[in-house]
Amino acid sequence: MSLKQTIVYAALGVFAVAMVGCSNEPNKPNKPDERGQTMTATEIELTDVNFDNEASEGVMLVDFWAPWCGPCLTQGPIVAKVAAVVQGKARVGKCNVDQASKTATRFGIQSIPTLIVLKDGSEVERFVGVRGDAELISAIERHLE
Repeated sequence: MSLKQTIVYAALGVFAVAMVGCSNEPNKPNKPDERGQTMTATEIELTDVNFDNEASEGVMLVDFWAPWCGPCLTQGPIVAKVAAVVQGKARVGKCNVDQASKTATRFGIQSIPTLIVLKDGSEVERFVGVRGDAELISAIERHLE
């Protein structure tokens, strides 16, 4: 992917985050993540504690990232856009490798961003490095029944 494409995808992702907006649901407040950005209502914050429960059923895209990782900051808005597009069909989670080190180790995460498509808790596809929304949406759709 060229730098120009990356910038365009990042801009689209920021726009998608703005369009998704804040949750009006009282049980799903949006809160700033470690980057100081607000996670959308369509993204799930994954931890060592909740990972297995959240990812055990259906199709889920997991973004393994860290707040100090420049490419991860580029990937974030793209993942937010994917979450909005697949909402109701699949789920999207974000897993901070610094805070969920056991989960990152379990999945053998050595480079970030790493994006993994899970089906019923098992890995079915993996991407390393910044990926575009179309590629990620296509990967998710391949594993939907």
